Amino acid sequence: MFEESKGIKNQQLVSFKIGSEEFGINIMKVQEIIRMQEITKVPQMPDFIEGILNLRGNVIPVVDLRKKFNLEVSEKTSESRIIVVSVLDRVMGIVVDGVSEVLRMNDEQIQPPPPIISNIGREYIKGVGKLDNKRLLIFLDIDKILSTHEREMIENVIHE
Repeated sequence: MFEESKGIKNQQLVSFKIGSEEFGINIMKVQEIIRMQEITKVPQMPDFIEGILNLRGNVIPVVDLRKKFNLEVSEKTSESRIIVVSVLDRVMGIVVDGVSEVLRMNDEQIQPPPPIISNIGREYIKGVGKLDNKRLLIFLDIDKILSTHEREMIENVIHE
């Protein structure tokens, strides 16, 4: 299992918060970070798809990671952000409670996902990083956040 985690070593990560948890994704996947803005709801979408937004002429889907991870839904705040990411050659936004910082992680700080993470989420969790020997950061494989079926559903709605 740890062999799969090697791709996250010695790289820069954008860290962000969802509730009290801290997550990170490879900075190379991040195009930009924007403030919350009007998101157009789309019928027949899974609950965690907030909708779509027009980003400088491009229509992009927006995923609420709180809903995707089955966490308690809360109101958006002035700290809430949309991280615009590239997922398998597709641009999309992910709603987070706040963006923390850009970090560089080394080998000693990274461990494989713990066994307690069984089936739920294991497909998109690359590993866990230790920060300051106190904080834990969950590394996400942003390319695997959406299933093939979910990506196809979004594509069909956006291109209709």
